[in-house]
Amino acid sequence: MFTTRTIRATVLCLAAFAAPLLPGFQNVPVLTNDQAKTQYRRTLDLMESAGFAMPELARAGAPLIENMRQTMDSLDFLGYRSAQLHYRMIANLRAFLMVSDAVPKPVPFPEAARRQLGELRDNLASFEVYFQAQVETLQRSLRDPDRDNFQRYAEANTTLPARRPGQPRVVFFGDSITDFWRLNEYFPNRDFLNRGISGQITSQMLARFLPDVAANKPDAVLILAGTNDIARGTPPSTIQSNLTAIADLADHYKVKPIFASILPVSDYHKGANPAFERTPMRPPAAINAMNDWLKAFCARRNYVYLDYFASLADQAGHLKSDYADDGLHPNPAGYRVMAPLALSAVEKTLAPAQPQKRSRRLF
Repeated sequence: MFTTRTIRATVLCLAAFAAPLLPGFQNVPVLTNDQAKTQYRRTLDLMESAGFAMPELARAGAPLIENMRQTMDSLDFLGYRSAQLHYRMIANLRAFLMVSDAVPKPVPFPEAARRQLGELRDNLASFEVYFQAQVETLQRSLRDPDRDNFQRYAEANTTLPARRPGQPRVVFFGDSITDFWRLNEYFPNRDFLNRGISGQITSQMLARFLPDVAANKPDAVLILAGTNDIARGTPPSTIQSNLTAIADLADHYKVKPIFASILPVSDYHKGANPAFERTPMRPPAAINAMNDWLKAFCARRNYVYLDYFASLADQAGHLKSDYADDGLHPNPAGYRVMAPLALSAVEKTLAPAQPQKRSRRLF
């Protein structure tokens, strides 16, 4: 497990490598993670194609191409926040271009190969700027005094209205899927508090539990979390440990927890925007495995398990196209499916305990 000191040392080392990258590339736009993924794949194709026109390049560059392919696999698995892996991609591409300058070229040199090498050089410039942005993001995260965003609801937590007689208070606790949910529209006249923060992972939610959940003294907390952890390549054991700790805190503060399944995702809308291809970052198999664990965990703890997945997924196990416009976040139609499921889970959780019937003893 990386310590803060280790991460800081890594960032400083990476920053030292990155420092000479930017001069001359100030006007190169910064790629998004999804754009970088697409451009990495395009770069691999170009490197292989360039070798057809230059046999010596194909031979000498083969190990570099294989290194990049393996690094791509690692990025897909671990997530695109690993600056070390991005630097490895850059180093291999730079070495490939140096080899292309050194090996003999056929005469005449094919125009197609010339264009391919030119595009590879342009890609290198884009990757270097993208890498610098990754390093700066890591540096900011180390400097950020409010990494877990305690300030988001600080004022709201201190100005809550008085409890409504006979109305249970429930905190909806999660990431963007919760954050974007207008609870007052779907649950009118209910004392439901939204404490979702877009982009958060389970470790950040664990840190926020005391100020954003326990301090508000709710009767129950509905927890929807994990999709961002999966997208970032967080190990399942870490996600499970964070959720278990959240459950332990809820039990300690006598807040009844409800754990919701992670929602399915889909690629149905990637034609509208390539960024809406969701399954590479959130593999359905990983979502299913985590939901299986959540269901079993709730059964062991005697918690209510809220199964959004079954009602939102199609026969292929993907988020139905009508329930989201980007393959990840529910649209109003999706929230309309989720709302009665959430309400039923809350009512089941807060229902008075039924007295156990005593068996009649015969003497």
